[in-house]
Amino acid sequence: MPSLPERSLEIFPNPQTERDYTIRIRVPEFTCLCPKTGQPDFAELTLEYVPNRLCVELKSLKSYIWSYRDEGAFHEAVTNQILNDLIEAVEPRFMRLTADFNVRGGIYTTVVVEHIAPEWQPPRLVQLP
Repeated sequence: MPSLPERSLEIFPNPQTERDYTIRIRVPEFTCLCPKTGQPDFAELTLEYVPNRLCVELKSLKSYIWSYRDEGAFHEAVTNQILNDLIEAVEPRFMRLTADFNVRGGIYTTVVVEHIAPEWQPPRLVQLP
């Protein structure tokens, strides 16, 4: 197999540190296992962040996300763990992770977690006519 799941995240320097901009990454095929039944849980992850000095490298993010495939985790716990790991690796100005889980037993679950760096102020929203 050419690549394997890996829990480490590679980073690279932000090419525009003087500007606030948003990176949005959609991961439509996240899977983990239900810790109670062992059955697979499927979710679409949406990562949005304003980088500071570093950005996450996408191939390593793919491998990192893949590492949860055979791990049992509650939706709330796995979403928070992924955000914590990303914050530790990238140290963003702002980061939001939305995990939109598919139906299980007639119930849909969406978990949204955020991080705001203490010194960061979001830019003023511009309303165009």
